[in-house]
Amino acid sequence: MNAVSEFFSVIRKDKVGMIGMILFSFFLIIALAAPYIAPFDPVEMQFNELGKLERLTPPNSTYLFGTTSMGRDIFSQVVMGSRVAILVGVISAVCVVFIGTNIGLIAGYYGGKVDNAIMRIVDIIYGIPFLPFALILVAVMGPGIINIIIAIVLITWRNTARIIRSQVLSIKQRMFVEAARISGASNFRIMYKYIAPNVMPLSLVYVALSMGYGIMTEASLSFLGYGDPTLPSWGKILFECYSSQAMFIAWWWMIPPGLAILLLVLSGFLVGRSYEEIANPRLKER
Repeated sequence: MNAVSEFFSVIRKDKVGMIGMILFSFFLIIALAAPYIAPFDPVEMQFNELGKLERLTPPNSTYLFGTTSMGRDIFSQVVMGSRVAILVGVISAVCVVFIGTNIGLIAGYYGGKVDNAIMRIVDIIYGIPFLPFALILVAVMGPGIINIIIAIVLITWRNTARIIRSQVLSIKQRMFVEAARISGASNFRIMYKYIAPNVMPLSLVYVALSMGYGIMTEASLSFLGYGDPTLPSWGKILFECYSSQAMFIAWWWMIPPGLAILLLVLSGFLVGRSYEEIANPRLKER
């Protein structure tokens, strides 16, 4: 909890970080209140008073972001799609950092053969191209949010593990760790009581950065047609726009989801980058 409170206290002192937190909070509120904000069902076809389909209607007071070629309200789709983006981004980021931090702690602390074995596995995973792997995994397991999160987690924990390991290699040489070892503390106690709190700030940085990566991955897979067909998502909106050959005809269909992806990913980057600069003052000197 100390690391979390320190994280937010640091963010409050940095304007860039505050902008990132405000952006993320904005999308989080929209995701939580999406059913109450969206004026229409995202898959419902809209008709005018004459019974004519509202096909590719530009933005107006009724349809704030216009409509699709099937007469569906884009504003409702973007609002409801925020739930998928937040869900995938947050869950995948937490899982990636949890796995990566624990593996990095184990590899860095024990060293020797344990470290070599884990790092060779990390090297192998680094050699796997992410997007083709994710496409094949989702194609085999079937489209769905859970399968997309699994694809993200199975590959991207490698980055966190390598960085945390390098930090642990340095921290475990310090006097307070040696004192704990002499006093008879177990390896588990040393790792999670004395070393883990010192690497937790860096782990929180990777939570913010991994969230953006997860959102981009989900949007990419959905755009390629491998997203959950039952849920509205920003990538799926762009996919439908592209497949309808309306990307340069109905700008209102393409810009809102694209801008939403940009801002939400940017929020994670701003939070992570600002905290990283404060936690590592040498970055400010570059």
